[in-house]
Amino acid sequence: MKKSDIEPFFASLKAANPSPQTELEYTTVFELLTAVLLSAQATDVGVNKATRKLFPVANTPQAILDLGQEGLESYIKTIGLYRSKAKHLMETCRMLVELHGGKVPATREELEALPGVGRKTANVVLNVAFGQPTMAVDTHIFRVGNRTGLAPGKNPLEVEKQLMKRVPDDYAVDSHHWLILLGRYVCQARKPRCWECVVSQYCDFSPKTEAPSASKKA
Repeated sequence: MKKSDIEPFFASLKAANPSPQTELEYTTVFELLTAVLLSAQATDVGVNKATRKLFPVANTPQAILDLGQEGLESYIKTIGLYRSKAKHLMETCRMLVELHGGKVPATREELEALPGVGRKTANVVLNVAFGQPTMAVDTHIFRVGNRTGLAPGKNPLEVEKQLMKRVPDDYAVDSHHWLILLGRYVCQARKPRCWECVVSQYCDFSPKTEAPSASKKA
């Protein structure tokens, strides 16, 4: 993607969705951290179904600890890898209570020190909860970065570094959401829906896909 195309690329995404939001449901920073931790290799829809039952019962570190691991597992067993996630969440809650007064820290170093919290999870929390211009590169952003030519890279960290350099400051905070939503619903893995894409004219992907004809749909 040409440097001159980057600003209109993000301007178009902003015009189509001025206030993008995460699709994970939460009301506090701790609920967000919990939801993101549970979302690894799982869908936001699946996580939301579980947390709608969990959060009314336990939505603080101490309340999660009071449930015990088996109690926690009973609420999240519909999510993939739920046993290991429950273990990590319990350990994280213990550290939050013992080291941070039950509050979620606002620095990368402290977040990444929590069990089950890697760079991607920390970036989501820093961006969504604390408004920092971080970039959590998941499979969607990795694909969009490479396919569009916006931020080519061989691994998520390379794509993240490229994005941090190339995304204009005016779009930095919301760019994470725009790129995830673009990858999730339009720039899909098997066949991108170029005919629906508001930024296709700036994208390096070729040839662009066309909408299925009426006869094919039938």
